[in-house]
Amino acid sequence: MATKAVILVGGSQRGTRFRPLSLDLPKPLFEVAGHPIIWHCLTALTKIDVKEVFLIGYYDENVFRDFIRDSSKEFPQFTIKYLREYEPLGTAGGLYHFRDAITKGAPKRFFVLNADVCCSFPLKEMLQLSDDREADAVILGTRVSNEAASNFGCIVSDPATKRVLHYVEKPESHISNLINCGVYLFDTSIISRIRKAMILKNERKETDPLYDPSDETGSEDVLRLEQDILGPLADDKSFYVYESRDFWRQIKTAGSAVPANALYLQKAYQSGSEELAKPSLNILPPVYIDPTATVDPTAKLGPNVSIGPRAIVGPGARVRESIVLEDAEIKHDACVLYSIVGWGAKIGAWARVEGTPTPANQHSTTVLKNGVKVQSVTILAKDCVVQDEIRVQNCVCLPYKELKKDVANEVIM
Repeated sequence: MATKAVILVGGSQRGTRFRPLSLDLPKPLFEVAGHPIIWHCLTALTKIDVKEVFLIGYYDENVFRDFIRDSSKEFPQFTIKYLREYEPLGTAGGLYHFRDAITKGAPKRFFVLNADVCCSFPLKEMLQLSDDREADAVILGTRVSNEAASNFGCIVSDPATKRVLHYVEKPESHISNLINCGVYLFDTSIISRIRKAMILKNERKETDPLYDPSDETGSEDVLRLEQDILGPLADDKSFYVYESRDFWRQIKTAGSAVPANALYLQKAYQSGSEELAKPSLNILPPVYIDPTATVDPTAKLGPNVSIGPRAIVGPGARVRESIVLEDAEIKHDACVLYSIVGWGAKIGAWARVEGTPTPANQHSTTVLKNGVKVQSVTILAKDCVVQDEIRVQNCVCLPYKELKKDVANEVIM
């Protein structure tokens, strides 16, 4: 039986770090490199034998209706269904709740992908490792700096066999710089493991006098892969890690969409994608321009720029390392660097909207300014207006705001 796949899309109550962009669009549908974040997951799944893909989350059913309709035409090799949780159940709770759908047809194994992951998705290689080791579980891992590692789930593995020896979610002290990428291949026996973990959790609740019923894991059906399943799984001898040497990044905050956009554009450029704009004197690749956008030939774009549907970029404008969303307008001689220009936003003539460059291997999108952490990427939300000759630097601007004076290092509410 062909392998199935689950994409965990979360819910609106979990997307707070993606604000202000998630105020108008669910994070999985936000476009990076010209396509919704979740589209990149589906594209990766076309390279393996998958017949059925489930999106599991807590958004209303109508949120993904149009996307599923369009994607079903674009990816006819598999069916796509949205399974809505009755409450936020956690990354493992959702798998268990919809276990009948996942295990229908007796698949041997299934992939689980977090929707907010940007990477090359080496799914074939994970399948090969699973076959070679007869693994019950394979996790995708990558190396980060020792300083960044504690922000993720950390994996200790046997360097020769790649067997996972130890797993800790966000450890308080350093144990490894090999981290969890949020992509898994599970044998269907994982469902019974989740059930056992759920029973143990509820037994602890009944016997632990310090249990707080207001805790987010209080519901008896809520369970998390990272905290509740992967650690005990490492005690077995059938849990392995495939270490990726390619790019990887989480898309947690709104600002992290800009480096993710760059990574996907670079991948598309290296693969010779026909979607990208052809390089020229004023197009520094990689650049994606939607066919319905209007870009003046004297505007200079790139590298790592996406221009959305019906956007307008005027004469002499400069756009670099940025995402310009649909119906936005950048007037003549304006400059946009390391920024997101929201839906219908308008940037005036000779205005300058900019963020601060951060190292490619840095997994944070904040910088220190005068001893205070600020967003390194400037974000203009829906229908913001920047007047002519105004400078905006390292700011997050909520929807419908009009900026009439220079501003830096602020959240504009």
